[in-house]
Amino acid sequence: MKQAGFFGIVVTGLAVLGSGGALADNYQVCKSTYALCTTAKCGPVKAGSDTVECSCEVRTGYSVGSSPCQKPTKTSAGEQIRSRYYPIKSYAQCANNRPWATCYDKECVVDKDDPSKATCKCSVKEGEGDWVMVTDSYTPETCTVGVYSSATVAELNQVTDFLKGQKDLQPFALQVLNAGKVGSMTPSSAQ
Repeated sequence: MKQAGFFGIVVTGLAVLGSGGALADNYQVCKSTYALCTTAKCGPVKAGSDTVECSCEVRTGYSVGSSPCQKPTKTSAGEQIRSRYYPIKSYAQCANNRPWATCYDKECVVDKDDPSKATCKCSVKEGEGDWVMVTDSYTPETCTVGVYSSATVAELNQVTDFLKGQKDLQPFALQVLNAGKVGSMTPSSAQ
């Protein structure tokens, strides 16, 4: 399955947006260096853990988050940036109850050996409704393999509606690749 580039959802970072969803008046569009986690593959979810590390892209440009943009910060762990959202073009709507991660507005550390990548500590989510898998193609396995950074469909719709009124960052027309095929899918173990 080929993953497409996001927020950058989710987003930055599908993304990605966190559970509980940010209110539209909490969104901030600005230009900065940020982690885009929309298509980020995450490590395995350890038993009893509510966080997982995800591998995100480092981007510079306009994005949306719940707070104003910040410059990268030097820390003992390395250069720190925040994950933010950049609009997506297509996704699969996943209706199964399996773990996914939300990286939206999370702190991330830029890879010292490859500054185009960052590792973000993201929250594990499950059972919060239909969620988004940012991709440019769909197969029956799209929603059942691995743990990826994501957001709920409701959160995606909320940020998309917000961006429609923004001058500097406009959303794309969204394509749901498995429209009409969404339903109960058998989850495999979180890998």
